[in-house]
Amino acid sequence: MKVLVAVKRVVDANVKVRVNADNTGIDLNNVKMAMNPFDEIAVEEAVRLKEKGVATEIVVISMGKKDCQEQIRTALALGADRGILVETDEELQPLAIAKLLKAVVDEEKPEIIIFGKQAIDNDNSQTGQMLAALCGYSQAAFASEIIIEDGKATVTREVDGGLQTLALNLPLVVTTDLRLNEPRYASLPNIMKAKKKPVGVKTPADLGVDAAPRLKTVKVEPPAERKAGVKVETVEELVDKLKNEAKVIS
Repeated sequence: MKVLVAVKRVVDANVKVRVNADNTGIDLNNVKMAMNPFDEIAVEEAVRLKEKGVATEIVVISMGKKDCQEQIRTALALGADRGILVETDEELQPLAIAKLLKAVVDEEKPEIIIFGKQAIDNDNSQTGQMLAALCGYSQAAFASEIIIEDGKATVTREVDGGLQTLALNLPLVVTTDLRLNEPRYASLPNIMKAKKKPVGVKTPADLGVDAAPRLKTVKVEPPAERKAGVKVETVEELVDKLKNEAKVIS
């Protein structure tokens, strides 16, 4: 069984992002980049499926500039077998990514496609659902448990009311939630081995996909500065401030 895992290059979650001088986007100069945390969980789940003997091959894919090979190599060090980079300088948006993934899925024919439920840079949470629709595959978003047995999947997903368990046929698209697993760290020997694992390079033109953005970012602004809070000694003082200063109660 082949598993395809999609990973995205994003600003490291521990870095405080800054808006660039002309308010057109985020300042990426000398900023530490990393794999999207939700995608790290997806890679870990794929590796666990291989360790259980469910998966036989893990293919990791990333899309964007040449620098994305860094995140592919990280996934290879964690246990993936080979990588694919779809190299482009275009600003890739969810629908374009889903179409590119669909083209790769048609070539690779994986039984399971796993990636994070959202990327921490734009929080769209759209690509997985779009890909499932384009492929006509079963889908389970926000998965907190995945069990593959006898060619079928049982996925527990987190919903507003609690947990929902789905029985699904393969092929399957899964997007991972935080509670699915705890990603491992890559060992030094595996990091060295990852340098020798194959990474193929394609372009959107090779896949027959128009990746031009459909939306344009007009302006990016940081959130407004918030005033410091105050501590109150009594409930009466709190009510007085809410009534007379904040004016949120009457």
